[in-house]
Amino acid sequence: MATDLTAPQPVRLDVAPIQRRTLRLLFTTQIIGGIGVTIGLSVGALLAARVAGTAMAGLAQSTGVVGAALLAIPVTRIMARSGRRPGLVVAYSVGAVGGVLVVLAAAAHSVPLLFLGMLFFGGGTAANLQARYTAVDLAEPARRGRQLSLVVWATTIGAVAAPNFAALADHATIGWGLPPLAGPFAFSAVAFALAGGVLLGLLRPDPLLTARRLAAATAAPADGGPTAAPVEVRAPRGAGMRAAWSVVRGQPAARLGIAAVAMGHLVMVAVMAMTPVRLGESHADADVLRLVGIVLSLHIAGMYAFSPLVGWLTDRLGRRTVILGGVGLLLAACAVAGTAGHHTPRLSVGLLLLGLGWSGTMVAGSTLLSESVAADVRPSVQGLSDLIMGLAGAGAAAISGFVMQVAGYPVLTLLAAVATVPLVALALRPVPTGAPDEEG
Repeated sequence: MATDLTAPQPVRLDVAPIQRRTLRLLFTTQIIGGIGVTIGLSVGALLAARVAGTAMAGLAQSTGVVGAALLAIPVTRIMARSGRRPGLVVAYSVGAVGGVLVVLAAAAHSVPLLFLGMLFFGGGTAANLQARYTAVDLAEPARRGRQLSLVVWATTIGAVAAPNFAALADHATIGWGLPPLAGPFAFSAVAFALAGGVLLGLLRPDPLLTARRLAAATAAPADGGPTAAPVEVRAPRGAGMRAAWSVVRGQPAARLGIAAVAMGHLVMVAVMAMTPVRLGESHADADVLRLVGIVLSLHIAGMYAFSPLVGWLTDRLGRRTVILGGVGLLLAACAVAGTAGHHTPRLSVGLLLLGLGWSGTMVAGSTLLSESVAADVRPSVQGLSDLIMGLAGAGAAAISGFVMQVAGYPVLTLLAAVATVPLVALALRPVPTGAPDEEG
């Protein structure tokens, strides 16, 4: 039988090299972006206290968290329409503008400009969060957890290295005429601009658009074959937050993924935010900063350093199992930290467990969410998740201070533990065999 040489040729795209290149690129930019976020935030409260007063310092930090959550909406709209690359570039660009505005606010001693700058500075965090989803657009199902966790793990390098750069950045920029504590934010702006520039030039082909093209080709009519002809990738209609919410309402696995990410973040922020205050109740000022540094370093190590192992377990044991394991670690952390009294080593163990629990819910929940929805609405659903997570963290930070003042640290940890009950109930609900959250 003769072959029609004029017929459209099949799409034969080997995604493995594209995925390897994407992961290497994300790993690099995640380090750069992580340095940008942490180097600014490491002095953010001090700078805010100098510009706006001590009472406003915490609010200025929370503004950055809210900014990251709110920016998830426009960033994911851009991704839904045009792909991951422009969305990440816009997020990093907004973060760079925020860094510049904070520097200008410090120079002008302007409180409104400081809060606007911190709001925009959240763009760097939004970009770092969205990068983890970019890692799984083309990942094989059996490796999604590991590849997502690899990008999360890259944040460790930036988070650990950045505080050591803060003093150097501050010292270097004072000679340029910048006010004290403004230099780290100038370096943050440069880091965000560099990360965005690298992605703009090198994140090609776009992983999300490639995933959509493959999905559309696979769904082509049978007479043309499963990978018949190149398919034009158009922006999906109705891929905003409202559409995302409709998708999540109808997909139990997606609901569980969002709940795991948001609740793990809420518990982590609520306990972590008040731990320095707890240390300050029993130690002199000269010792508090040193102890806070040690305890929070262990906490950060728990959050990020073991994420490759958490990703491997997510693929090996299943998403739901690791989510429940993460909740178990969060409960253990609340029990250990809440009963530690003023015993700093035990409190340190509690914060380490808190970080590990957060890692479990974040990695497994993000993986489950990403694979539970179609590629055309995936960015919007992921943006909805980051919005809910950010608002949950900001709310937890605000409420934790009130609970700490009224009832104390042990009650705070007890309430944080109780908050996990709805997540446990959701995770234990039976699902049909073969559903995404049953995959290992």
